[in-house]
Amino acid sequence: MDNTLRASKWESNPETTPRASKRERVPNSVLAALPRPVYDSLKSGLETVKLKFGEILYEPGEVIRNVYFPSDSLVSLLTLVDQRSALEVGMVGREGMVGMALTLGSPISPVRALVQGAGTALRMKATRFQEEFKRSPLLQRGLYTYLNALMAQITQTAACNRFHQVEGRLARWLLMTSDRVRSDKFELTQEFLSHMLGVRRVGVTAAASALQQRKLIEYQRGHITILDHAGLEAASCPCYALVKGMNDGKGKRPLSAPAG
Repeated sequence: MDNTLRASKWESNPETTPRASKRERVPNSVLAALPRPVYDSLKSGLETVKLKFGEILYEPGEVIRNVYFPSDSLVSLLTLVDQRSALEVGMVGREGMVGMALTLGSPISPVRALVQGAGTALRMKATRFQEEFKRSPLLQRGLYTYLNALMAQITQTAACNRFHQVEGRLARWLLMTSDRVRSDKFELTQEFLSHMLGVRRVGVTAAASALQQRKLIEYQRGHITILDHAGLEAASCPCYALVKGMNDGKGKRPLSAPAG
């Protein structure tokens, strides 16, 4: 195959275009879904970086200088209430990209992007990303599809935080984390969980204890293990299934969160 062919030529017939994932393993779903020539045009601008737990990629109001395609890392999107309080409104794993404001023409981050799961990601400079995004309709299509799922997650999370009980919300959050890191074991402190869920640490303790007593999870000194995935799904509020359906392209976003 002639690698000098321009992506636009291949984009004219995406149905017959081989996918990047068939040539090599691409851990990020957005990149893996791209036709091979489109992915090849991005490769020279991508670098693998290690993201550390607690690392802040952007603060609200800051210029986005890089975008990130998580591989096995997980990034929380937080809205700041005041100088000390923050609430998670979304999370991004291997299914998406961090820095989505650029796809809407804004170079400014509206949220804090905080690494909640250490791991690797593919990083690209914002200037290079904007160039590639403008000239690739297929990259635009893939990211707009993801953006729709992310918006559904954010709006559903807002409703969930308002209407659902802490225990069900914690179960939802653990399941969403597990899906994105592809592991049933991860490290999370009570303080971190209290920020993610927007509740006091005593509320996190009570909810985690209830799930542990039901033998759904094991929680010791910041180490969480999901013991019963199906049971945890049953204990979760309905938002988990709704958001998962949107990510899988099978769900429809409701107008409001079901009670629970």
